[in-house]
Amino acid sequence: MERAQAAFQKKEVQMREGAKAMAEYRAGEEAQRVKTAKLRALRLAKEAADRQAAEAAPAKAGKRKK
Repeated sequence: MERAQAAFQKKEVQMREGAKAMAEYRAGEEAQRVKTAKLRALRLAKEAADRQAAEAAPAKAGKRKK
């Protein structure tokens, strides 16, 4: 009976630790998704600003051959 009780308690501890580990894993995944989305938005904004700056800048004249 004591062995069965010990085995049951061991399984209970494993279940709690497993649930905790899964929650940490999911929180890490969510943090990574948020960070990736933030960085993507920053990159897209920078690319748009670079395009606007390139369009606003006067075109450079090339050297002419004689």
